Amino acid sequence: MLAGVVDKPSQMLHLIDQIQRLGIDYHFEHEVDEQLEQIHKSYSQLHLEDFKVDDLHMVALIFRLLRQQGYNVSSEIFNKFKDNEGNFWESLVTDARGLLSLYEACHLRCHGDSILDEALPFATTHLESIDESKVSTSLAKQVNHALEQPLPKGLPRLEARRYIPLYQEEPSHDEVLLTLAKLDFNLLQEQHQKELGEITRWWKEIDVPRKFPFARDRIVELFFWTSGIYFEPEFAMARNILTKVISLTSILDDIYDVYGTLEELALLTEAIQKWDVDAMDGLPVYMQAYYKEFLQLYEYIGNELATKERSYRLVYAKEVMKKLARAYFQEAKWFHTNYVPALEEYMSLQLITTGYGMLATTSLVGMGDVVTEHALEWSIGDCKIVKAAQTICRLMDDIVSHQFEQKRGHVVSAVELLMKYHGVSEQEAGEELQKGVIDAWKDINEEFLRPTAVPMPILTRMLNFSRVMDVLYSDGDNYTHSETKLKDYVTLLFISPLLM
Repeated sequence: MLAGVVDKPSQMLHLIDQIQRLGIDYHFEHEVDEQLEQIHKSYSQLHLEDFKVDDLHMVALIFRLLRQQGYNVSSEIFNKFKDNEGNFWESLVTDARGLLSLYEACHLRCHGDSILDEALPFATTHLESIDESKVSTSLAKQVNHALEQPLPKGLPRLEARRYIPLYQEEPSHDEVLLTLAKLDFNLLQEQHQKELGEITRWWKEIDVPRKFPFARDRIVELFFWTSGIYFEPEFAMARNILTKVISLTSILDDIYDVYGTLEELALLTEAIQKWDVDAMDGLPVYMQAYYKEFLQLYEYIGNELATKERSYRLVYAKEVMKKLARAYFQEAKWFHTNYVPALEEYMSLQLITTGYGMLATTSLVGMGDVVTEHALEWSIGDCKIVKAAQTICRLMDDIVSHQFEQKRGHVVSAVELLMKYHGVSEQEAGEELQKGVIDAWKDINEEFLRPTAVPMPILTRMLNFSRVMDVLYSDGDNYTHSETKLKDYVTLLFISPLLM
């Protein structure tokens, strides 16, 4: 099908967009790369400016598909939709599809894309007030969903699961594409169910409710989190490793946050730094039980890596975990001594305690040959995209859960520090933090522009960490209160197959 529209750029772009939305693009990465490279060459910067298309949908689609692919297409191409006064054309207000494509393109903005900063509120306002009787049902549903969850910030598998039924409603849908998308979704769902079964058995053997009754028991939710980082079949081992590490880290977080005394936490931190079975002796019983599981997990990871001759990666996994334990301990000391840090001091520690730095490196450990020693070194260095993911995680978490965390007994949040040191209201503090989230997304988008520091599949994992946050924390803490939206997401991805 791709070969059949090589000479028809607009049809080609439309087809690539469908393939991506239907969630089957990972089977055709090479072909899609080739076609987008050709399109980028033929509409190089010079042509894009004079691109003789007054179709907002088409221009926004080209912009989004090429930016996603790492091509630094100038956002100035949207100037052609402005009048002499510098306002967007009045006629665009009724162009629902064009506005939707513009809205989606805006979420790939980088620093300095001022026209997209203007375009986003313009597109959002007019999409919110669209007359649904004048557009197709399918388009109206897409608009409503996009306003809740913008495509570039959504999780590809979840987006595909929602889009496939909408695509089926479109009279112009292609039966072959539709059948392939459904088959692919259901086959992959079966694989994920098997993986989840194995992980659940491992979790049950740990016996969390009895040994660690204070901890959040969230193994299925954590598998959802991990499959958001990578859903593709070839990442089965990576998913297995990351889910197990994330789940033991969740217990560790609760030990430091709500259960351990400061003296006990000092012993545990020291034991994790030593990383040695003999360090277990001085720990209280519940910590001994935890430490034993902890060491066994990393031994298991070491054995898995050895079979692939990648043992060198274990060193990185351990180092980032030791760093996280030290940061958790520092946070506990703040809490137990009622210490109120300055905002900068708070952020530098709290970026580490999100766990996202540790998880970013650990997510690479189980991947294939695309991950080199250079990539692991890059991940533990001060790389912009990991820092952006940590920032999004910290700020979004603080915005939605600071009141709950206070009741639970927790170190201060960025919301309170802004209120305390800058004399702002709770709402103003939230708005200020939201700006930090927007800036961090711009950093992520910039990291994808070529030439990239590491290969795209590695950057995509880092992007997906931020997407998980956007999906789970945009309107409340759907991880802690997982019987809300998260339950529906788990059902969509791991329980209900698509009807053929």
